Amino acid sequence: MHNILRPAALAPLALALFAAAPLPVQAQSSLKLGEVELDASLTLDGIFARRYSGKEGAPAGFGHAHGDEDHGHHHGHSHALENGFNAGHSEIGLRARTDLFDGVLTIGFDDEDVKVEEAYLVTRALPAGLRVKAGKFLSDIGYVNSRHPHDWSFVERPLVNQYLFGDHGLLERGVQLSYTLPTRSFAMLGVEVLQGNGEGLDRYDDGALSARKSGPRLLTAFAKFGPDLGDRHALQAGVSGGTSRQNVRVDAHGDHTHYIDGDAWFAGADLMYRYDAGRSHGEGNWRIGGEYYYVERDVGAGGGNRARWLNYTEKQDGAYIEAVYGFAPRWEAGVRAEALGLNNKVVKFHPRALGEEDSSYRYSAQVTWRARETVFVRAQLTREDFAGQRAHGSEAAVAQDGSWMFMLQLNALFGSHPAHRF
Repeated sequence: MHNILRPAALAPLALALFAAAPLPVQAQSSLKLGEVELDASLTLDGIFARRYSGKEGAPAGFGHAHGDEDHGHHHGHSHALENGFNAGHSEIGLRARTDLFDGVLTIGFDDEDVKVEEAYLVTRALPAGLRVKAGKFLSDIGYVNSRHPHDWSFVERPLVNQYLFGDHGLLERGVQLSYTLPTRSFAMLGVEVLQGNGEGLDRYDDGALSARKSGPRLLTAFAKFGPDLGDRHALQAGVSGGTSRQNVRVDAHGDHTHYIDGDAWFAGADLMYRYDAGRSHGEGNWRIGGEYYYVERDVGAGGGNRARWLNYTEKQDGAYIEAVYGFAPRWEAGVRAEALGLNNKVVKFHPRALGEEDSSYRYSAQVTWRARETVFVRAQLTREDFAGQRAHGSEAAVAQDGSWMFMLQLNALFGSHPAHRF
């Protein structure tokens, strides 16, 4: 199984085969079983990574203890890349269509884990632009959250999406109701009622002394707008927000336990512009966009020794901007700049107080070659400048001047993936 799930090891053979072949348009095919139409897809992903300086760690204020000692769970590190070959995020996707519903199942896997990522139904026949989605799905807040890794412009998920919502973004069980306005321009409004079992707004650490509130615990809303700009231009702007009924963090020390318990809310904005030059295989095409999110958590802090409770308002945010240009047929290059914790006020426990952490930054540049429409090889160089970066597995914070990392990714999609969109 390990050999099968490490496609990066096959990169030299794959490159030789694709270089000799023309670049076809992806064939769309499906299987018809009575009234049901079935589509299937397989996405294989492999990454070669090499960190040339520094060590992998969490930005200050965004680790498990948010700037204090990190005991146990390391938020944001379950998908850390090792030096050398890595099995990336691969997927099997299934979609069934009838005149009334779409059914979507996405199974994600690497060389250590297999799990159901998405499993939901979507209505197709409601009147007046209404649509209902129910099951486990990626939230439609923002731009990148609902997109799968093969549809990203860079190897890694943006920092703000990862550290505010979780390693997989905002992925939850629940119900979504959306309404598409009957206009020539694209306009959509939506609300989501979600269970709230995530790693970000709705986290609930093991060992918490506060009882878990009953679900659903998370409510989100979003609006998306895309004006009609003609055949060559496409623009999508969006705003989103949400509130969580409970956010609990635990910091255990053996003889006593610190914890904070409260609620949270967030607001965000996103923008993406695309230009189609009309040339072959993406030459001259370009796109530019980004997102910003702001989070507040109103929490009370106490301890297992029944110390008196103190109330705090934590504030954190993050943003990124990226641009990608098709400089030749099949070839594109992109740059991305990210900031995390421009506002970064979090509760510390030694001493117990609301402290302010420095901001963290990450800069990336990539070059991508698309051997097929759905097969690409991407080389990326990334510099991390994380405030208070902590060496992975160490009890003490380690001051670092920054970290450089190189990644080479091979991603191949076979079939029609159910998550493709603007």
